[in-house]
Amino acid sequence: MHIRNPVEWGVDQIRGAGTAMGRAGRRTHDARVPAVRRITAVDLGQALARGIDDFAAFRSDVAFLAVIYPLVGLVLARLVFGYDLLPLLFPLASGFALIGPVAAVGLYEMSRRREAGAEISWADALEVRNAPSFGSIVLFGLLLMAIFLVWLNIAIAIYDATLGPEPPASVEAFARDLFTTEAGWTLITVGIGVGFLFAVLVLAISVVSVPLLLDRDIGLAAAIGASLAAVAANPGPMAAWGFIVAAGLFLGSLPLFLGLIVVMPVLGHATWHLYRRVVLPG
Repeated sequence: MHIRNPVEWGVDQIRGAGTAMGRAGRRTHDARVPAVRRITAVDLGQALARGIDDFAAFRSDVAFLAVIYPLVGLVLARLVFGYDLLPLLFPLASGFALIGPVAAVGLYEMSRRREAGAEISWADALEVRNAPSFGSIVLFGLLLMAIFLVWLNIAIAIYDATLGPEPPASVEAFARDLFTTEAGWTLITVGIGVGFLFAVLVLAISVVSVPLLLDRDIGLAAAIGASLAAVAANPGPMAAWGFIVAAGLFLGSLPLFLGLIVVMPVLGHATWHLYRRVVLPG
């Protein structure tokens, strides 16, 4: 016996994830769409309160995990400013909202384990690889990544049709063209409108699907069906939840993405508790 170094530990986690995916691929998952219930704004508030409570209980462990979010944001910003990709800063930053449902899966697992009364550490977030529907979670992550890439390509096309196709000469020139020209305001209006449609799509298919896949042995189509059913049954509360998520991610991104260290864990934990309130026990 010896204390494994981080490389050994990481290799073991990857090997375990590969084994879990292979095992998941051979399983037959439940194809039935779970029933959902109607919720109110009170349920949203209680889900957020439970999310904050989980964050407070896991402060040190969650902070260790969540520091990756601002780091990714800073890396993206550096790439943008270093390689004439400035027009993609907003589309890249807003991508947190599109891939967030899968990026937060470890937080769902921590909330699930705490709800069951288990002792929790940051390493338990990686136990998602043992979930019965882990393969479907990975496939759903790939689906969200594909949606994100489509969004980026459309954002590039919008820029090319308005202020482009040449890259901006400087940050100052880009800001001036963006806010003081008709083409710039067209870029803002069309970009926000199209981005909103992408956000609605991702919210509709993911609001409860990833927690559901983590919690039950269920197929991806059934999980997405449950998410769509939850939105159809609760259009008002789900619209409010989407606004809460968008506002939280926006505020968390402002101080060099550092606010995401708090915002992402709170929203992740709260999403688990929202799932518990929306989807009826199977």
